[in-house]
Amino acid sequence: MSDPIKNQQEILDKLGIEQLNDMQQASAVAIQQNKEIVLLSPTGTGKTLAFLLPLVASLNPEVDQVQALILVPSRELAIQIEQVLREMGTGFKVNAVYGGRSGAGDKVLLATPPAILIGTPGRVADHLRRGNFKTTALKTLVLDEFDKSLETGFEAEMREIAENLRHLTHKILTSATQKVGIPPFMQMHHPKRLNFLSDVEETKLKLKIVVAPTEDKLPTLHNLLAATGTGRGIIFCNLKDTIADVSDYLYDREFPHSVFYGGLEQIDRERALIKFRNGTHRVLLATDLAARGIDVPDLDFIIHYQLPYKREEFIHRNGRTARMHATGTAFILRHQQQELPEFIENAEVIQIPHVKKMPQEQQWETLYISGGRKDKISKGDIAGLFLKQGNLQKEELGIIELKQDCSFVAVPYNKAFELINTLNNSRIKKRKLRISLLEL
Repeated sequence: MSDPIKNQQEILDKLGIEQLNDMQQASAVAIQQNKEIVLLSPTGTGKTLAFLLPLVASLNPEVDQVQALILVPSRELAIQIEQVLREMGTGFKVNAVYGGRSGAGDKVLLATPPAILIGTPGRVADHLRRGNFKTTALKTLVLDEFDKSLETGFEAEMREIAENLRHLTHKILTSATQKVGIPPFMQMHHPKRLNFLSDVEETKLKLKIVVAPTEDKLPTLHNLLAATGTGRGIIFCNLKDTIADVSDYLYDREFPHSVFYGGLEQIDRERALIKFRNGTHRVLLATDLAARGIDVPDLDFIIHYQLPYKREEFIHRNGRTARMHATGTAFILRHQQQELPEFIENAEVIQIPHVKKMPQEQQWETLYISGGRKDKISKGDIAGLFLKQGNLQKEELGIIELKQDCSFVAVPYNKAFELINTLNNSRIKKRKLRISLLEL
């Protein structure tokens, strides 16, 4: 193992972060000084980095077993935290395990134990039962978005895991809501509480109501999307059947978008988020699975095509825009006879002009590359290939995402096929790479 980077400033420099926010600074101090922490902070405020920095600083490079376990409610959050840790460049091995992929593949990864293991409760509990990793050196347990894990039915698995970790010295719980108490199985007696939920600047979020003349809200959604111009946002629905209807409508009108919900295969969910993150699609059509725990950029707007049933989910959805010190708009799309729930307050009713055809100016396209981290390929290698052999200008090279066995790069929409023809079967690190359009 290479020497881990334990200096906080080096990690922040590597991440391109000038300074931690107030919540992150307070959390770092509290986690270093206390054995039990409950951190409450809104979606999008940087809770992940808040607990990762002190967690990494506590690891022992001489120990070759799992030292910290992070339990999360969704695969996407597991992948996101793993990615953040890799970008931190700590030198410590990290792996994420979750449902929807081969358990045997996980076992191979765990044969060389990571210092930090991230996973969904069901998959982690299964590996514990099978003895696929030891717990004697496991000192820190983090339940990230713990209320969501409880809400989605993971309580039994979380209890089983907690009761089998007999050497814990540190316990950390995080959440973006106050609605759930500390689960008894965590046996937290005198936790240090950090509550930043009241610090949200509500005035930065604009809440607007758009009224559809009939129960068929799709034409009004079409007009609303046209009014958002080039902005990026999420359209929230409650049901995957509704997502299918909205998606079909948008496809028929040649409006590029990504879809994201629990019933999709994991690979399709990951690739939908990749296209949304890198700007290939400016709109993500999603259920509440996207309200928390996924890695997406700051958004200009969100649209409640269907309103959630609970106030908390309404808040979490809205938390995807107007994050930190940014502004954003949450649109509520309702038909004339629809009554709004009591938790809708201070919303402005606006009129949206009718448009016949939505302007389509797709700026980016996503290319698939058949090599990744296991092939020792770096972002710099990919950038060099596209800039030198692909003759792209620096500003024409979009976001590059590295995965274990493949990579993705955003390139100008009008140059995608030319780049495929030029670069397919090129070599990086002596490996011949297939380069193709990323299809969903």
